[in-house]
Amino acid sequence: MSAPARQGSVERRADLAPRPVHSVIAHLHQDRAVADDACAGRFTELGLTLELGSNPDWMHGDFPADEEWRIAFGKFYVGLDLATAFGRSGDRRYQRAWERLVTSWIGQVPIGVESTDTVARRILNWVYAWSALAQSPGFDGLAPGTDALLADSLAAQADWLRQNLTAARNHRTLELYALFIHALALPELDAGGELLEFALRELGRNLESDFRADGVHVEASTHYHLIVLRSFVGVRVNARRFGIALPDGFDERLRAALEFAMHCHRPDGQIPALSDADGGSYAELLSLAAGELRRPDYLYVATRGALGTPPTARNVSFPAAGYHIQRSGWGDADRCFEDERFLIFDCGPIGDGGHGHYDLLSVELAAGGRPLIVDPGRFTYHEGDPNLRHWFKGTRAHNTVCVDDLDQTEYHRGKPKGAIAQGRLIARSQVRGLDVLWAEAASPRYDARHSRRVLFVDGEYWVFEDRLSAGLPHRYDLRWHLAPEASGNLELSAEQRFVRVPGLLLAFAPGSEIAVEEGWYAPRYGIRHAAPVVSAVIEHAADAAFITLVAPGLRSPTVAVVDLDETRTTIEVAGVGSGGGAVDTISWSVDGRSLGWRRSDAVVR
Repeated sequence: MSAPARQGSVERRADLAPRPVHSVIAHLHQDRAVADDACAGRFTELGLTLELGSNPDWMHGDFPADEEWRIAFGKFYVGLDLATAFGRSGDRRYQRAWERLVTSWIGQVPIGVESTDTVARRILNWVYAWSALAQSPGFDGLAPGTDALLADSLAAQADWLRQNLTAARNHRTLELYALFIHALALPELDAGGELLEFALRELGRNLESDFRADGVHVEASTHYHLIVLRSFVGVRVNARRFGIALPDGFDERLRAALEFAMHCHRPDGQIPALSDADGGSYAELLSLAAGELRRPDYLYVATRGALGTPPTARNVSFPAAGYHIQRSGWGDADRCFEDERFLIFDCGPIGDGGHGHYDLLSVELAAGGRPLIVDPGRFTYHEGDPNLRHWFKGTRAHNTVCVDDLDQTEYHRGKPKGAIAQGRLIARSQVRGLDVLWAEAASPRYDARHSRRVLFVDGEYWVFEDRLSAGLPHRYDLRWHLAPEASGNLELSAEQRFVRVPGLLLAFAPGSEIAVEEGWYAPRYGIRHAAPVVSAVIEHAADAAFITLVAPGLRSPTVAVVDLDETRTTIEVAGVGSGGGAVDTISWSVDGRSLGWRRSDAVVR
């Protein structure tokens, strides 16, 4: 980072105000209580509330050890809540609180001492809040001198940001988008429109370079995919609003990225939290994109079937990223939208940058309107004691097989160093009533190879086959992370080899020891809840096989292994179908050449 720059002073028009731009995050910051707290000098970020006063000490305040709190505070999201509160109430204390925060920051913090993404987000949020205030019915201008002070600071921050842009990926997109919105909203600060032209040109290049051929962001994080995509949809909306032409190929690449965004939303309207992700819904983004690109399928998913038309595909693959999705339907047949079955499978690269988790062959699964088997999320980037950054990033925190309690890739807080685990999809097979994903993973930390088959049967339930093979004996731990709601509502039967929680039954074929331990689930950064983890362990084995029935909504299904050897697997699942009176016989060859399924109403004994 270059040396700090001093804030300049440039004469501005007294009536300077930003042109109205569309804020793609306005709907997330409309909380009157947050605005009231800010007026009182009380601020909440990442689940932690601090009393900092109405004129905070930005440089030397008593901030938490986790630097992410201070970073979030410096991005000024609270300004949008204050602007909304002023617009709805006309109460000038909200506007004055925002002015005090902005001017106190300008008076205390030299430009160039923060990360580029912090500067970019603050530029955006200052422009968004100022624009929202200026459009409010009761607005009669900022306090005398504030608009010039604010414009000078924005110009200086934008100039510094342009000189220190991140080289690639999500931070660069955010930074370029901040420059785009800054130049668009305040053309007086962009002589000749050169900054606007630069930002738009570079955004087009980032859209091309930072998404894989299948449309998934190169960091392979669901959260960062949607965050980055939100900026690009914002470019589309604001460019149309101001009659600005987009770079060639912009819409085509945008549609590819939106395809993954649409399909990765679960039936409950939330996204799975894969690779340094928070949960949450991006329905507002899909709805916005639906209008921009005339895509009724985006609207259908955004409104969970209330408007638009359903997508044509249910079981989809994004092969470059290694994400594969199974879905029973879109609520346009026997089940309502929220009750459909959903699974996302990860067998792809760890992702560029430092966000990738050690989660090869992991899944997240939902049914009955809620997640049932979950990715625990990210919780923190801070390494403390205990090191929860490691726990949430490590293999034990994912729904896969952990070998000798080791991570698939050696742990580092950020980017991996040295050799990393590799995964690949071997095949995706479909016959009537079956969709089968078959993939494998290999780690540089041990000699065992892990192959997993995920069999989605009749849009109703799943069977997992996990095979491990090695030259030396190992401890194999197959882990299933349940949602927090399962705590206190879990029934474990070691004798009958099942775990039952509301809405879900896990049944295990013989050969492993079943136990339940405590884990965590983090819906958002800094917030975590206790959640049970089901563990099936095979000790001191070179080769091992697990068969697991994952049955949402069924009364009392059972799984029996009829045949399991080096060439073939045959199982029977009883208690399925309408009324639970049917038996499914499922058979597949280890080499993938044959696959079959039949359902019988006769009970097999």
